[in-house]
Order: sequence, then C-alpha cells, then structure tokens
Amino acid sequence: MPHAPQHADVATVATAELDSALRGGPFHVALRAAIAARGLPLQRVQHHLSRYGVKVGVTSLSYWQQGARRPQRPESLRAVRALEEILQLPEESLIRLLARPDEDLAAQRPAARSYRSLVEASGVLDRLLAELDSPPDGGLHTLGHHERVRIGARRELTGRESQHIVRAHRDGVDRFVAVHHGDPGCVPQRMSVHALENCRTGRVRSDDATGVLVAELLFDTRLRAGDTFLFRYGVEDGTAGVSREYVRGFGPAGGQYALQVRFDEDALPVRCHRFAQHSAAAPRSGRQELALTGRHHSVHLVEPRVRPGIVGIAWDWE
Repeated sequence: MPHAPQHADVATVATAELDSALRGGPFHVALRAAIAARGLPLQRVQHHLSRYGVKVGVTSLSYWQQGARRPQRPESLRAVRALEEILQLPEESLIRLLARPDEDLAAQRPAARSYRSLVEASGVLDRLLAELDSPPDGGLHTLGHHERVRIGARRELTGRESQHIVRAHRDGVDRFVAVHHGDPGCVPQRMSVHALENCRTGRVRSDDATGVLVAELLFDTRLRAGDTFLFRYGVEDGTAGVSREYVRGFGPAGGQYALQVRFDEDALPVRCHRFAQHSAAAPRSGRQELALTGRHHSVHLVEPRVRPGIVGIAWDWE
C-alpha cells in the first residue's frame, strides 16, 4: 500500500504543527492549524457553530485564521469556545491565546495613519506651503471637488485624479497648490503630477518621512475676485504597499465633494464603508456600508456641502 505511509506522514506533520501552534500561538496560526488538521472547510465550521447557537460568518472565520481580525465581542468569544469543541481541542487552548497580545498580528498589518503621524504631516504641510509662498486658502473658494482614486492589482494606491471648480475671492489669483498624502511607506520622490486640463505643473515639493507632496498648478490666466475657474490634474503614486483607506480633510466649509474609489478587477475588497471625523483626534462616526458597482468595481460618496473635518472611504481585504 504505497500511499498509506505518505498519508500518515501528512497527518503526523499536521498534528505536530497544531501542537506547536497551541503551545506558542499566535491565535490565528493555531486556529488555522486546527481547521487544517480536521480537514473542515469554513462552510462546515460555520454550520457546526450554528448548531451550538452561535452565528459567525465565513468571512469572519477567514479573517480570524488569517490574522486580519481577532475575536473580541462576547458573541465571538462564545464562538471560540465552541470551536475548541468542534475542532476537538483542549479546553481553553484557543481562548488563552487571545488573552495575550498577538505580536505577529501587529507585524502583519501595514502602519496606520496615527493621530501623531497626521499632526506631523500637518506641520510638514505648513512648511512646504511656506516654501511655495502659498497662503492657506490660496485666494480661492472651492465650489466643487470631484476626486477619483485608483487601487491597483497589488492593492496599492496607484493614483488619483481631481477636478476642481473654484471661485476667486481676491484679484490676481493664478495658481492652486495641490496636496497629496501617500500611504505609509510611500516614496514621494517617485510620484509624478500631471496637469490635465486648464493648468500646467509648476514647482513640486515633498517630504519622504510623512509622505506629503505639494504641487503648484499654474493657470494661464489671472482671476479677478468673483471669477470661477475649472481645472483638472492627476497624481501617479503606486509607491506604497497595501492601501486600506482614502481620506480627505477640509478646513473651512465649502462646496460639494465627491470621492470615487475604483478597484482593479484582480483585487476586489470584501467590504467598503464611508466614515467621517470632526478632527484627526476624534473618533470616527457616520459609518455607512458601500456596495461595489458591478462592471466598474467602484464605490463613492458625495458630500453636498463639506464641513470642517475629515471624510473618507475604507475597505477590507480578504
């Protein structure tokens, strides 16, 4: 029976991996090893959980065993205890792994934009704007800003395009300063700015530590107070790792803002939602799930009249 030893070896290896993971963790590795050792697809695991009166989605189970999420809510912890029985594990073997910090989980996640990083970036932005002799509002009020963001096949932010409708509130305005804040790990020196309509690219400044880039967009005319103007430009990025959200901050109240995020067909998120913050230090609120459009794989939000603060779209990968 030539195949029997091979099967026995596979089972022995799986059991050894499970024993090691249960002893040393982390939680997601132990859970993945336990599911593999029992040979159960996630749909069957979900079915067994339902028989214990516990409702957990297949997506959540997938997140748990990949290390993208940790069970924390009471219902989730009930599920973990049920999993110990379903997967024929010693009592408390999975729960105890949740009781200590999961360092591997933190290592797997890309750095998030912390409040500190946003504050540092704001200080850098002030310096870069000063280098371009640009006042805070540039003499322009925004009547409309439509922004299109592209997420590539590697789940990276490949670039964005912005169309602005502005009105001058003083005479002599002939430029706009665009700001791009790349994802953690981006390289501003490798980004490029393209003037697409009714403008041309002027000076560009950037800061590698914070990922902030600013660029002048020069008009071919000098606006008088009350004049309106429409222009369009793009930023090519693609220099960072996995992107998980796109945010836009606003100072004084302004006009309409629309944000569209489009995903490569080979890298579609499992869910998307919009959110808002009063400031970078404030908790997120106004969460609303967004459904991907079929053919174009995009989601969007529209703010009819922006208020001071932050709005954005976030998404989860499998």
